[in-house]
Amino acid sequence: MAKIHELSEALSNQIAAGEVIERPASVVKELVENAIDAHATQIDIRIVKAGLDTIQVTDNGDGIEQDDVDTAFKRHATSKIHDRNDLFRVRSLGFRGEALASIASVADVTLETSTGEVGTAVHIKGGDILDQHLEAVRKGTALTVRDLFYNTPARLKYVKSYQTELAHIVDIVNRLAMGHPQIAFTLKNEHGVQLKTAGTGDLQQTIAGIYGVSVAQKLLPVHGETPDFELDGYVSLPELTRASRQYISLLINGRYVKNTQLNKAIIAGYGSKLMVGRYPVVILNLQMDPLLVDVNVHPTKREVRLSKEADLAKLIQATIRTKLAQQNLIPDALRNQQQKKTANHIDLEQLQMNLNQISSQQQSYSNSGIAEAAPQPYQTQAPASLPDEAADDGQSIFTQPQRLAAWDAKYQTDVPAVPFPNADDQPAETSPVETAETQAAESQRFPTLRYLGQVHGTYLVAEGPDGFYMVDQHAAQERINYEKFRVAIGEVSPDQQNLLVPLVLDYPNTDAIRIREQLPLLEAVGIHLEPFGQNSFVVHSHPTWMQPGHEEKLTRGLIDELLAGHKLTVASFREKTAIMASCKQAIKANHHLDDQQARALLAKLATTEDPFNCPHGRPVLIHFSAQDLQKMFKRIQDPHESWNGEE
Repeated sequence: MAKIHELSEALSNQIAAGEVIERPASVVKELVENAIDAHATQIDIRIVKAGLDTIQVTDNGDGIEQDDVDTAFKRHATSKIHDRNDLFRVRSLGFRGEALASIASVADVTLETSTGEVGTAVHIKGGDILDQHLEAVRKGTALTVRDLFYNTPARLKYVKSYQTELAHIVDIVNRLAMGHPQIAFTLKNEHGVQLKTAGTGDLQQTIAGIYGVSVAQKLLPVHGETPDFELDGYVSLPELTRASRQYISLLINGRYVKNTQLNKAIIAGYGSKLMVGRYPVVILNLQMDPLLVDVNVHPTKREVRLSKEADLAKLIQATIRTKLAQQNLIPDALRNQQQKKTANHIDLEQLQMNLNQISSQQQSYSNSGIAEAAPQPYQTQAPASLPDEAADDGQSIFTQPQRLAAWDAKYQTDVPAVPFPNADDQPAETSPVETAETQAAESQRFPTLRYLGQVHGTYLVAEGPDGFYMVDQHAAQERINYEKFRVAIGEVSPDQQNLLVPLVLDYPNTDAIRIREQLPLLEAVGIHLEPFGQNSFVVHSHPTWMQPGHEEKLTRGLIDELLAGHKLTVASFREKTAIMASCKQAIKANHHLDDQQARALLAKLATTEDPFNCPHGRPVLIHFSAQDLQKMFKRIQDPHESWNGEE
């Protein structure tokens, strides 16, 4: 009995569907690309339940001839390829003839199409034609896909949440719209319009409709060409960056592709103007001879092979570098520098009064037997200790609402700082005896330091009982801030500080969908976003642990962390929030402190739970023992370094 047999057409189509139709977004991509190839100037997309229930794509393109309707749903049926030479001259987005056959094999499909005369309607389910008849329809094509994967339930196990699948659909339509700004796109779901472009051919206008006007205003037009390639598009100013590469769109002959080498060329074009871990917003349309690009290397055609990839990468890098070199990127930085100089001014008389107050409170605490070093109170008018170089209003980093002052005193005496617990964890009970023993042990392992001076406005030099220490002032304050914030953020209070001017945060529709899904996680750290229009959010207040002047920067940073794709629990998100806030609100390098400020920083560092490392793991201080100094100055020598047996 023969063991080898030919697969049925239905099964072959379902196997092909596994390669071409990965998720609902794949269906949208294939149908929209077909509409673009049909010379449509208007494409309307309607989805229900992220495409698992319904996907409908309607266009005003050429339509399908009545005699071609049956053939269109057969595998490898295409009007774009006639012989093998055509494979190397592909200018259309679709050409393999797999999309309609694959979709029809795993869904319930209805097609209505007309070339301008009497139209045709056909109903196909699971690859079988159930009905076909003539019908009066407008010129163009309307294709409706229902019950996707109804006969392949195993595929449904790999489908993510509605919000995730919706984000994928919106993302692919965004890319296609930017590749074809001359086409008017409309994307709707059961909750309203997700995208609408005018189709005027103005790429910047299309970008504004996707990413927002504020982003579009910070984009620079670029153009470059060689005998083989032509490049047009927009790149963002270095000040406009995102936490992931998702905002980089490369379109080759109108086709959205992913290419690692070209992405590296874009980043190289910016050089050192980008901070580590930040990526620009870039939309590049690349035109080239079809002979230079092979689009037949992957069923989804997302990956392509370029025959002169290195030359194209050089063109991209040089074009971006040249464009940025022509821009004046200094003015904002100069204004910020002037603001920082103003912020660095300190009222020494007021500072001395504050330090005297601290000293008296320390004496009071010491006399009561509670602790040898009392915490510094948070002042609401003048800085109590260190100026915050990053603050715009010149207030001290220790300037916080009185609620945190009460917390600070409690934290220093009663509540040991602990990592964020999981929601189900219960706090461990600690007896007063254990707490006292722990504090005594901690006081012994951190030396008593006497401040000596500062080096390069970055490192503090202090003398200890067994040598001297160099302290990284930024890392030290990061540790101080972190241990304060991780408790304050973990005890989210309904108390909020109202903003005089609410913050309005604009995001593209793909990100707005994901942000709405993560609103409970943001609320867990006291960030309350209120939907404001289709893709915007408004912030009326901020948690009291945020330093005034840092509200927008911290809020955007936290949202970027969510959009970066990390799977965060409430505990891990609070941890990341505390680390981010502690870094952004710490003094920076090259910031000169006077003696009183430096001593206050060292005193505060001594009260922390772990004064040896910053939240990122970098050392806070290093130690030079008295013996090390004697060796460096040859006052003592190791035995193997002695001469003639002398020491």
